[in-house]
Amino acid sequence: MRVDDAWYAGEARRLASVYRHTPHRERRFRLWGRRSSEHRQQPEQRLHVPLPGDIASTSADLLFADMPTIRVSNTATQERLDKLLDLNRAATMFLGAAEQAAALSGVFLRTTWDEAIAPYPLLTVMQPDAALPEFRFGMLRAVNFWRELATGREGVVFRHIERHEPGRIVHALYEGTADNIGRTVPLTEHPDTAELAASLGSDGVSIETGIRELTASYVPNMLPNRLHRTAPIGRSDYAAPLHDLFDSLDETWTSWMRDVRLARGRLIVPDGYLRDAGPGNGATFDEDREVFAGLKIPPSEAGQITLAQFSIRVAEHQATAESIVRQAAQSAGYSAQSFGLDGGGQPITATESDARDRRSMVTRGKKAGHWRHAIAEQLHVQLQLDARRFGTRGITPERPSVEFGPGVVETMQSKATTLDLLNRAQAVSAATRVKFLHPEWDDTAVNAEVAAILAETGAGAPDPVGTYPM
Repeated sequence: MRVDDAWYAGEARRLASVYRHTPHRERRFRLWGRRSSEHRQQPEQRLHVPLPGDIASTSADLLFADMPTIRVSNTATQERLDKLLDLNRAATMFLGAAEQAAALSGVFLRTTWDEAIAPYPLLTVMQPDAALPEFRFGMLRAVNFWRELATGREGVVFRHIERHEPGRIVHALYEGTADNIGRTVPLTEHPDTAELAASLGSDGVSIETGIRELTASYVPNMLPNRLHRTAPIGRSDYAAPLHDLFDSLDETWTSWMRDVRLARGRLIVPDGYLRDAGPGNGATFDEDREVFAGLKIPPSEAGQITLAQFSIRVAEHQATAESIVRQAAQSAGYSAQSFGLDGGGQPITATESDARDRRSMVTRGKKAGHWRHAIAEQLHVQLQLDARRFGTRGITPERPSVEFGPGVVETMQSKATTLDLLNRAQAVSAATRVKFLHPEWDDTAVNAEVAAILAETGAGAPDPVGTYPM
């Protein structure tokens, strides 16, 4: 996760730090493992292409560019659920969480509360590199979240451990060092955890949730994990692995920009054209000067000014970079079109677009299955805590259904063509056509639209000769 996080962040110093401690034989074959130019008193010339971030962002956009449909059977409960989703800013939170999951192999959805901040349950995202999950038969049974707390004492590190178990949340504070968790101390020892001490139960270490469900759910990015086949933990989109491709892309881009720097035009002029700046200050050449006085130089060299300008290998670098990006996208499970590599700006039909995006849509479907279960679990927990701890009345907590949309928005022209062909074949009814055009409508709105269509077209009128004898 540390290596994946460095590529996801895309910061040059972090990438250099990650590969600084690799074996020398492996390090010298990597752009970011080589010695930095800082030690040679030169500007940093290595460049990074943010393809890892683009892959994670593309994954999130495919999943949550449109909010999934979340439904419960009870009307009052549905209204309260919609309110909780809006208060928790669920749309933006899911989008950010999906991007982090793509890079770091997964995330945790956690339900908590703080009545001093908000009078409703809070839905939050926890990072996988600050969590220790416990699984049983592939199901999450408990998880420990930790965070390091600021302290003014040198060499001392306070860690707050938050353990989620079915029915309760256990809190503990440890005083240790950078590489040792140390000993348990009272929560009142640090101001960030002092308020929790007042809300603990009779055992002095935990808070009862009042429900049976776990207040945290794990969302794996993709399964299985190829390095840990028996563990139910997700794998990153970079786990092909793509680190070598990322490094090669950065090296290609760095080489390309080096060609640009070297290809800048330079003039080679005789010494006589230089203007003396005084003792110890060297000499300069004025490119804008129009008239030069007579110079004492050999006739064969008079007026000789040489332009040095090298060519830029644009086509070679571009082809190499596109090939690397294409291979990285394919290995991560996405279509090249998702990264703008296919099409060339030419108009294509909807069928061609669907075919090109097929691989991305398959990957999206796999990830949506993991997200659907985790979202349903924690929203069920939200409704239960909202009723028990915050006293919201009139709702019936139940596990909601979570359905993701098609992912690719079909154009109105494409829909009209499809409906026209189905109508000519007499393969669909008016109600089916209306639902196809407006999938977000309920049965009442669909029936009203069908009645209006039949009335306008006269298709609903009785046949005046229907009973005429043959």
